[in-house]
Amino acid sequence: MTPTDSGLPHAYPFRFVDTVAERSGGDPFGGTVTTRLTANARGAMGPEWGSPVLLAEALAQAALLLEGGDVETGRRGFLAGIDGFQVSRRPQAGETLDVAVRMAARFGAVLKFEGEVKSGAETVARGSILVRQGDA
Repeated sequence: MTPTDSGLPHAYPFRFVDTVAERSGGDPFGGTVTTRLTANARGAMGPEWGSPVLLAEALAQAALLLEGGDVETGRRGFLAGIDGFQVSRRPQAGETLDVAVRMAARFGAVLKFEGEVKSGAETVARGSILVRQGDA
């Protein structure tokens, strides 16, 4: 899957995930996506990631990208909540981040994901997010 056919409504400057690295189907679904942080990307705008909250947004975008299915449904999904989110450091320009999510719970159109953002073997952020699907 390429970024242009992913179903995400996000484009530059607010797109933080690039490619699906691994997809685990079934229930619960999840997987890992990658993103390359560049100094001229809107998330960084310099040598490091701008706001730690944008890492939670990257988790939400990963969840929507991995969800698959109908493109229009994916375009209507959004980040609905953040819980227990911890950031150990801001990623630096030039790093490749692996953004892993796993669905932990579902209540109608709201899905809870556990997620982790890694740079190599180092975890830079982790926590839970709520994503509102666009189909219900």
